[in-house]
Amino acid sequence: MADSRLKAALRGLWVPLTLLILWQLASTLKWINPQVLPSPVQVVVRWWAYLTPADPYDPASGSKLAWLFSGELIRDAIGSLTRVVSGFAIGTVLALPLGLAMGASTRVNDWFNPLIQLIRPIPPIAFIPLSILWFGLGNPPAIFLIALGAFFPVLMNTIAGVQHVDLIYLRAARNLGADRFTLFTRVIMPAATPYILSGARIGMGTAFIVVIVAEMIAVNNGLGFRILEAREYFWSDKIIAGMLSIGLIGLAIDLIMARINNHLLRWHRGLERDRG
Repeated sequence: MADSRLKAALRGLWVPLTLLILWQLASTLKWINPQVLPSPVQVVVRWWAYLTPADPYDPASGSKLAWLFSGELIRDAIGSLTRVVSGFAIGTVLALPLGLAMGASTRVNDWFNPLIQLIRPIPPIAFIPLSILWFGLGNPPAIFLIALGAFFPVLMNTIAGVQHVDLIYLRAARNLGADRFTLFTRVIMPAATPYILSGARIGMGTAFIVVIVAEMIAVNNGLGFRILEAREYFWSDKIIAGMLSIGLIGLAIDLIMARINNHLLRWHRGLERDRG
């Protein structure tokens, strides 16, 4: 099992490694302008400078641990992640009960569905002017946009999960004397959980996309802000270093979400194997 995972990981590295070699070769042979597209070596050097503390360690200024985490990249990443987690939590807390209610009740669905379908196609980025008017600059408009971006994937997947519960489970529970509360908590919720977790994973990815855009406009720190700042000074190596950081953090978040999903859905995979 471990060998197969290692082989799959190595196979997945071939394409990016080949692209990196070709990129470095083109830069070394001066086929491309280094100001427009710097070499991978330049990007790594800039990324390391972005990550490490700018000043040498001074014992009088505080602990060494605080100094190690004083790099610009770490501060920006913490700021971006704080906004993502806050906005995602708000969006999920609002979407989950509404989605459960809309999925379980035709009447509630009839009330809210027209408004939801009207707002859902509007990208969160279109709300940037309004969010700045409503909340000003800083974290509040960014968190509002992130919550909006996370809200709809969680909502729609929750509705779909509740509406796609197998009727066999519902009939069996009713025949065994389950009341509505038991039916909802012991049958509908567990059966809808795979959909809800898939929506949460999509919502987290959307939240991370939105935070980068929001930071370019509404706040003065974070990964998005730093990329915009680098563009103004034409630091193309720092732009790519920031993009690389976003990709690595996004990959880490997705892997964590996938692990959580796999852990919580162990019982569901067992049912699927039994059906097969």
